[in-house]
Amino acid sequence: MEQPLAEQLMDSARKVAGQAEVFWLSSHETAVQFEANRLKGVQTRESANVALRVVREARIGFSAASGPYSSLSSGPGAEGGLRRLIDMAVETSRFGKPASFQFPPPTDYPEVAVLDRRVARMPVESMIELGNELIARVREHTPDIVCDVEVTRGTSSVRIVNSQGGEADYDRSFLVIGLEGVLIRDTDMLFVGDSLDSCRLPDNTGLVADRVVEQLELAEGKATVSTGPLPVLFTPRGVTSALLGPMALAFNGKMVLEGSSPLKGRLGEQVFDSAFSLCDDATLDYCLRSSPCDDEGVRSRQVPLVRNGVVCGFFYDLQTAGLVGVQSTGSGRRAGGTGQVRPATSSLVIPEGGVPFHSMVEDMNEGLVVERLIGADQGNLLGGDFGGNVLLGYKVQNGEIIGRVKDTMISGNIYQVLRQSLAVGSEARWVDGVTRCPCLWCPSLSVSAQ
Repeated sequence: MEQPLAEQLMDSARKVAGQAEVFWLSSHETAVQFEANRLKGVQTRESANVALRVVREARIGFSAASGPYSSLSSGPGAEGGLRRLIDMAVETSRFGKPASFQFPPPTDYPEVAVLDRRVARMPVESMIELGNELIARVREHTPDIVCDVEVTRGTSSVRIVNSQGGEADYDRSFLVIGLEGVLIRDTDMLFVGDSLDSCRLPDNTGLVADRVVEQLELAEGKATVSTGPLPVLFTPRGVTSALLGPMALAFNGKMVLEGSSPLKGRLGEQVFDSAFSLCDDATLDYCLRSSPCDDEGVRSRQVPLVRNGVVCGFFYDLQTAGLVGVQSTGSGRRAGGTGQVRPATSSLVIPEGGVPFHSMVEDMNEGLVVERLIGADQGNLLGGDFGGNVLLGYKVQNGEIIGRVKDTMISGNIYQVLRQSLAVGSEARWVDGVTRCPCLWCPSLSVSAQ
């Protein structure tokens, strides 16, 4: 969408509403997919999305449209489409929620690097070659494994303008490299996988295959753990799959406002072990959800949530912050790209501690290492409960990993687990491009094995 059309939509909307905001997102991406060790296909997609918010008679109205870039940005139907957007936003404002905010005025934004032009120039042939290399590396170690690989690269552009004079625009690149493998032997199925997700071209794209090979090596033997309370060591991917879903809900300002978060009224209280800290940071360079501002044009920042076990903050969008009587934390995100705004995290970060992974393992007589869970989101997440089947995990016996566990489940509550004396790993890594965390060792967690 050309800049004049964004301003045209803004000017027209402002004539019928007290406040207005235009959010524009265009993207171009190419995905190379491998299935069962072979190239399946190459897909390229280009799209444009526009969202309009108005405040009319103190109520919020919203409308959105999406489609091919050309259909929204130009052509004989573009002007009529903009008119329909305004009409729909005005109509929905009749039933909209009362507005508790003002759109942000002009401001200076931090410099956040999220564009690597090498990603956009990456040839499809190189993407195909990378996929083949990843599969070959894993199959060199385990010839009978079946691998699926996806390499996706692309760029997107965001532009925000509002009736207060606020405006922001930035370009972003993204590269996602994912590898999943399944090894079937008789009735036994082993699932392994990893990914690299960033806004830039990584120095070592083979790291994905190296991590999968490491999983295969740790899973070579088979073992059974005891049923009952056991020490559990979560790898960074295990932390993400088990613990961070309930955490993100608990610190969501909307959940706190509605009283559904267990952390309501506990600001400044020691809720977790003093070794545990957590923040949300949208200013980290080359992270998938980093940006100079959020989707409402509010300046991005680091948002401390837990400091040495003490709850020190929540994250808010404009509307939720206005209802609470605080400032937005720059956490307004749009569902599906141009959907309704709600509070959401950018990059959750758990700082490193001082305990190496091997030391955590050596300290366990019998325990469990959890790499991946499935079904962890089926419990009472708002209450902090988590649990599920261990899709990939290993038994520790006398300080050594002796093999992979099967038919094993874990369950717990984050407010009980993270209140214990934790050991926090000395090395952190990114998981799915949106979480950076180390290993976490919990002294006792409920384990059930068949």
